Amino acid sequence: MTVVDIDKTLLFLSTAFPDWKVRADNIGRTGRWVHFGSSTHYIAIEDRGATVKGPHEPYVHPGLNHLGFVVDELDALCLRMRSAGYREGMEVPLHSARKRAYFFDEDGNEFEFVEYLVETSEARNDYADAY
Repeated sequence: MTVVDIDKTLLFLSTAFPDWKVRADNIGRTGRWVHFGSSTHYIAIEDRGATVKGPHEPYVHPGLNHLGFVVDELDALCLRMRSAGYREGMEVPLHSARKRAYFFDEDGNEFEFVEYLVETSEARNDYADAY
């Protein structure tokens, strides 16, 4: 993902995922890039020199709408994000198989965090009353 300020994006992501670390932080021919994550997952973040957020409006224009991550303790994550001052996204209806929350980073990118409350894939992926 390309952002205006990598360090602000890293602050957002490290608030959500305090166990994740910077795996690589380099300056390439096109600008700075960072891989941030765990030993098995990461997000590639780039700074291509933009100074302001682009005109993309999620859910309206083509491009990134939101990124989703499965977490173990959604309530703790939400507390960290709120305490750090991150803006919350849409409210979601209650569901017997999962809890979800949405937060925006400094660039206005929306992130979905979901905690599954059941083990079965069928229940986890039931979207009949999702919206």
